[in-house]
Amino acid sequence: MVAGFAFMCFYVLAPWQLGKNTSTEHRNQLIADSVDAEPVPLETLLSGAAANPDDEWRRVTATGSYVQNSDLLVRLRSIESQPAYEVLTPLQLTDGRTILVNRGYVRPIQGTEAPPVDPPPAGPVTLDGRVRKSEGTIAGKEPIDENGLRQVYYIDAGQIGGFIGTDLVNAYVQLEPDQAGGLGTIPLPQLDAGPYLSYGLQWLAFGIMAPLGLAYFIRAEWRERRKEKSAKAADDAAPAPAPVARKKPFARSKPVESAPRTAAEAKLADRYGKGR
Repeated sequence: MVAGFAFMCFYVLAPWQLGKNTSTEHRNQLIADSVDAEPVPLETLLSGAAANPDDEWRRVTATGSYVQNSDLLVRLRSIESQPAYEVLTPLQLTDGRTILVNRGYVRPIQGTEAPPVDPPPAGPVTLDGRVRKSEGTIAGKEPIDENGLRQVYYIDAGQIGGFIGTDLVNAYVQLEPDQAGGLGTIPLPQLDAGPYLSYGLQWLAFGIMAPLGLAYFIRAEWRERRKEKSAKAADDAAPAPAPVARKKPFARSKPVESAPRTAAEAKLADRYGKGR
């Protein structure tokens, strides 16, 4: 059991947290580098089927036209610690390719009910945004059509492309503030590495302490049993105590009978009252 726990600490839990720390630091560095960088045309970053992971968060300009009546909502999002729906709309670029644009967010109404969404403008637009990579998806989280609104759980170009029947670039653009068709602006992540490094180090420490603790308790138990064994052996080797002699009961002495008095002694005793 202890060996299994130590294995999990060293090969599963600690690498998981340290890996998250590495990816978070990489993301933060990309965001920091993008702050002072000038925007570049989106097409320069899309030479292949997908954007380079090291180009994520780069500021870009995208020119094209929104595909009308093709909005999608991303469910179960939280913006500034409040529930929200993010709004996706495909944008047909000037080179003929189509990419998803995250236009921002809207708040639900009456609990989790999705609100009406303003349509994007028609005609050519040039947008400022940041390139993002697809999030991926998991089984059981398939797109749905609810109350006439197409909704997804993840921003995944492959899944969404199959859902709407459009071949999409494997990336998306997240709009900057004050853009055509923009909604509530999604803030950038805070440049904080988070607790992942300390969590990873804690799991490593637990992995080391577990076998050491087991060894300590085994040694303590072994020493205690040795003490008990030595004490028992000493008791067995000690000589038996000598029997205690029982004292004879005290014999009361018989009274000593006085010799009979002579007639003269009796007469003198009677005279002086000693015989009374």
